[in-house]
Amino acid sequence: MAQDHSFDIVCKVDFQEVRNAVQMSLKEATQRYDFKGTAVEIVFDEEKKEIRLLAQDDVKLRSLFDIVFQKLLKRGVAAKALQLGAVENKSNGDAAQVITLQQGIPQDKGKEIVKAIKDLKLKVQAGIHDDKVKVTAPKIDDLQSVMASLRTKNFDVAMQFENYR
Repeated sequence: MAQDHSFDIVCKVDFQEVRNAVQMSLKEATQRYDFKGTAVEIVFDEEKKEIRLLAQDDVKLRSLFDIVFQKLLKRGVAAKALQLGAVENKSNGDAAQVITLQQGIPQDKGKEIVKAIKDLKLKVQAGIHDDKVKVTAPKIDDLQSVMASLRTKNFDVAMQFENYR
């Protein structure tokens, strides 16, 4: 019997790259003229998987977000892995926002991905395992077709393919 080939569809964010991007953003914000004399805060909470931004007002918060967003993109963090929270206006006039980092593929998105794979009508099996989707097939060509097809679709989730064998 021939060996089946497989790969996993995952959503992973490298927290070391996020830490580096936050440090670089904080350094840039403290050196920028438009932030001189104002309170700026960028905090990365690894347990909650979120970045909290705090600035003096909405305009400065937007500028701060732009800095952080550009640094994250430069460090290889996918934009689809970021979920933006609403801007909160504090009683002292400060503005805050939370950026949540997505780790793993949510169950509903996993079901969409599996359905899209089954709609291809190839001889592949796809199933949800915890927070990833595993795809197996007897032919490598079928797996490559699945990958090519998934890259053209938008599931609003940052997908990476790993453990390809």
